[in-house]
Amino acid sequence: MSRAFVKDADESVGERLPDIPLSEHPNYVTPRGLEQLRARMIDARERRDALRANSDLLSVQGELAAVERDLRWLSARVGSAIEVDVPQQPRDRVAFGAEVIVDSDEGQARYRLVGEDEADVEHGLVSYVSPLATALLGARVGDEVVWHRPAGDLTVEVVGIAYPADG
Repeated sequence: MSRAFVKDADESVGERLPDIPLSEHPNYVTPRGLEQLRARMIDARERRDALRANSDLLSVQGELAAVERDLRWLSARVGSAIEVDVPQQPRDRVAFGAEVIVDSDEGQARYRLVGEDEADVEHGLVSYVSPLATALLGARVGDEVVWHRPAGDLTVEVVGIAYPADG
């Protein structure tokens, strides 16, 4: 029998998947964002442990490899997290953690500037490195900024700035 079909006892059950790329940007997070990352890491550890406890480890090796890859990424993200004290941000201008109300030809909209891993555009959470956040950072109420979008540039006016208590 060929050695290609024989598994040595000291070999890992599954293949190690390539790591998920990490952002080159500083990993700024809100307190809520850090809680979410930690919760995801706990869930992934529990899932990994459940998969390892499976009596038929070979049948779950692909899923186990994916969970272990996710755990490596989550560990790196939690380990590199820079938690921003949102209540200490300047109240008179847009900074990380701000909830910003803007007005444009397309109407009013509300966005919150958060960390990359916390971003969820459908819920108004935009990454601080996104084109919108880049345009808004440092702006004050009454300032107009140009948001460079794939659909075309849009001038937006900052009409409100707040810093939510939940960080």
